Amino acid sequence: MTQNALEEKALMERIARGDAGAFRELSDTHLGPIVTFATRLIQNQAEAEEIAQETFLRAWQNAGRYESKAKLTTWLHTIARNVAIDRLRKKSRSEEAFEIDDERDLAPYSGRPSQLLVQKQQHEDVKDALGRLPERQRSALLLCHEQGLSNPEIAQVLETSIEGAESLLSRGRRRLRELLTGEHNPKEPSDE
Repeated sequence: MTQNALEEKALMERIARGDAGAFRELSDTHLGPIVTFATRLIQNQAEAEEIAQETFLRAWQNAGRYESKAKLTTWLHTIARNVAIDRLRKKSRSEEAFEIDDERDLAPYSGRPSQLLVQKQQHEDVKDALGRLPERQRSALLLCHEQGLSNPEIAQVLETSIEGAESLLSRGRRRLRELLTGEHNPKEPSDE
């Protein structure tokens, strides 16, 4: 077991014993990435913050069950994804489920108004296209490109094989490119 894995296991053992300081350490380290992941997954900042709160509540409640087979970050992303999916299932697939918080997600101002408009439109196009991807493809892309998880870690979070994760990434990238360029491949399955 690596030093990092031993430290994560010890941290979770402290949390399981009710150590609030250890829990603060966990949330200080991982809250930002979990909120970012949830925001990108469901595209609603307020709901993403609720998902993050629920994720850390479940981490607190289940700290004693943490096994260091997976990295702590992988375990937390799995919880966050499951909470998000539960919430999305309860909601209808209406526009409300894909609200966008423009102010928090825009790239920094470039100094040229015309470039800012182009950046904003490109950003909106990507967000719209991500929102139109099947949930598992969207999750795989976000875990890879935003959260920096490896293919084996993505496979753990999505409860699939490494090959399955690679396939989701490949199909997600291809579908995202099609959505952004206006191309359409009618043979592409839309449910995975």
